[in-house]
Amino acid sequence: MDLRRIPGAHRWPWDPSHALLAVPFALILVVSLVDVLAPPHVHLGPFLVAAPAITASFAGPWMTGFVGLVAVTAQAVVAAVRTTVTDLNHSLQLTALILISAIVTLFAHHRERHEQEVTRLRSVAEATQKVLMRALPQRIGPLRIASVYLAAEAEAQVGGDLYAAARTAQGTRLVIGDVRGKGLEAVGDAALVLGAFRAAAHRQAELPMLVAYLEGAVSAGLVDPGAPRAGGTDPEETFITAAVLDAPDSESALHLINCGHPPPLLLRDHQVVPLEVSQPALPLGLTEFGPAAFAAESFAFEPGDLVLLYTDGVIEARDGNGVFYPLAERMAAWSGEEPQALLRHLCADLLAHSGGFLGDDAAMVAVQRLPGEDAATAGSESGT
Repeated sequence: MDLRRIPGAHRWPWDPSHALLAVPFALILVVSLVDVLAPPHVHLGPFLVAAPAITASFAGPWMTGFVGLVAVTAQAVVAAVRTTVTDLNHSLQLTALILISAIVTLFAHHRERHEQEVTRLRSVAEATQKVLMRALPQRIGPLRIASVYLAAEAEAQVGGDLYAAARTAQGTRLVIGDVRGKGLEAVGDAALVLGAFRAAAHRQAELPMLVAYLEGAVSAGLVDPGAPRAGGTDPEETFITAAVLDAPDSESALHLINCGHPPPLLLRDHQVVPLEVSQPALPLGLTEFGPAAFAAESFAFEPGDLVLLYTDGVIEARDGNGVFYPLAERMAAWSGEEPQALLRHLCADLLAHSGGFLGDDAAMVAVQRLPGEDAATAGSESGT
């Protein structure tokens, strides 16, 4: 499940937003009629400049220019009816109207080009991120998994949220993380973590060794002199929060190392418990500011239990009053059973809470341990 909202390019005349065109045309009609009927010393022609100016705020250059042409024509008709087009007052009004129409048409042209560039940039960035963020299988061993990525609406800012899963001889490993920053640079940092995880998750016997490997890869990548960072970003200001989990097949437990990431939430019997570790590690890339020791902590993960991994874009989403999204509360109120249904519910609820616009990208991964018989069937079906 991948819900991405990309602002569409302007398309005239099939874009429903062009119902707004009634406003400038109505304005031209009303101003022209009133100007014709007004006393000789009253001139309403200057108000016609509002028509192309309003149009430029939502329409393209062709429509803006057309509205400007209609306004100029209407002003010429009013001048001919009242006195003459060559009258000094009307000549100045026509000249000003033509000049302003040309300026706002040029503005509409530049705005449309900017929107197209933003759309292309966002498409490229999200396509890149989609390639990096491979879809997780719905079943891995004794686990049922669902994932979702929600792209923020803010211009072309694509964040560095990441998640991945790997099957090992002993069980399943998962990682979820969030790169500090936005844009293609953040996507590159996310790719660094994902590549290191996919390369080492199958081979590293112990979870602390795996996280230490990720830390080494991130630290080396951030200080690579051959990869200057755009915008003059200092590598020392870049870090990646991450939660790395190990779900063994042979025990009903979940081993977790949390590197500055929001704690996973465990749902059991409509009770939500945050999996808070007693010894959280520093985010990846910050080991120079503290010890680099990583210790895994264990939590019960019984059949039927469901664990939600998420990035801070979920819990930092605000409603119109500035209230943060109450993820744990909404998760506890959910009455379904499957991870896929939970994510559909949370996505719809999150977007409703935030008014359909997220200030940051948001990623969620729901993991459920299956009962014994279902787990054996899932293991044979997954083929991993």
